[in-house]
Amino acid sequence: MSDAPSTIPVTLVKGGDDVIRREAVRHLVDDLVGDGDHSLLVEEVQVTVPDGNDPDPILQLVDAAQTPPFLTDFRVVLGRIVDRRERADLVAPLVEYLADPLPTTRLVLDWGGGKVPKPLAEAIAGVGGAQVDTSPGAKLESWLPQQLADGGIKVDKAGQSRLVTWLGDEPGRLPGLLELLRSTYGPGARLGVDDIEPFLGDDAGVPPWELTDAIDRGDRRTALDLLNRMLGSRHPFQILATLNTHYTRMLRLDGAPVTGERDAAELLGMKGSTFPAKKALGQVRRLGHDRIIRAVDLLHQADLDLRGGKAWPDRLVLEVLVARLASTSR
Repeated sequence: MSDAPSTIPVTLVKGGDDVIRREAVRHLVDDLVGDGDHSLLVEEVQVTVPDGNDPDPILQLVDAAQTPPFLTDFRVVLGRIVDRRERADLVAPLVEYLADPLPTTRLVLDWGGGKVPKPLAEAIAGVGGAQVDTSPGAKLESWLPQQLADGGIKVDKAGQSRLVTWLGDEPGRLPGLLELLRSTYGPGARLGVDDIEPFLGDDAGVPPWELTDAIDRGDRRTALDLLNRMLGSRHPFQILATLNTHYTRMLRLDGAPVTGERDAAELLGMKGSTFPAKKALGQVRRLGHDRIIRAVDLLHQADLDLRGGKAWPDRLVLEVLVARLASTSR
C-alpha cells in the first residue's frame, strides 16, 4: 500500500475483515496526503442506508468528489461504504461520476458493501483505478509478511509461524498487536518469538467469545467486568479487533442469501465447526440491519478515539464502547 501512485483517480479497498481493511485504508490515505495538511486535504463521507425520504448518502460522496480543492493542489475523498451495495442501481451515481472524474480528486472507497457490482468494477478499471483486496483468505502464511512490512515491523520465520498460529481465524487481531510492538520496540525493529510472545497473552483466562457473548445478551455489567480482566493482558487495539471481527461477521451476513448455519459458515469462509456462524446468524436476525449498522458506527468511532480522537484514557474508550454495544443488543 505504501507505494500507491498518488495520481490514481480512485482506489477501492475491499476485504471481509473490517479492522484489516480500515488499517489498509488508513495507510493509503496517509500515503496520499504525505506531508500535506490532513485537515485541508481529506474529506470523509459515510455511505449508509438512506433514511426515509432523505437523499441517498452516496450522492453526498459524489458531491464531495466533484468539489475542487481549496488552497491545495488536490483533495482526498474517503468514502466509507458500510451499507450493502451489491446491485448496480445502488452505485449508479458513483459509476456516472467515474465516467468523467475530477482530475484533482483522489477518491478512496473503504468498501464494506458486499460484492462489488460489475458496473462499478468496470468503471474503476476504465479510469485506471485500482482494487485492493485485504482478505488473507486461506493463505495466512503468505499474507502475513506484507502486513508486517506495511506495519514497519520485521519478524523472523519462527516468529511469523507463531503469529499464524496465534491469529487463527481472527486476522483482525494483527493491527492491534503491531501497534503495541511498534510502541514497545520502535518502527523497523527486528523481532523473534521471544520478543513477541509476552504480548500475545492469554486474556487473563477470558476467551474472547465470553466478552462477545455477554455483549450479545445485552449484559453490560458482565461485559464490562470481562473487558477489564482482558485489559490486564491485551492491548486495547487487540480487544477492538476482536469486537470488529465479531460485528463484521454480522455485517457480511446481514441481507445475504443464507438459509442456515452451513450457508453462513461458507459465506464467512469458516472451516471446521459451524457453531460460530450459527451464533452470528442468530444475532443478525435478532438485531436487524439498523442496529448492526449502529454497532459498526460505534466501533469506527472507538477506533478513531483510540488513535487520539478524544483525550480519554484507552480503558474509558473501550468501556464506553462495550456499554453502548451491550445496550444496542438489549
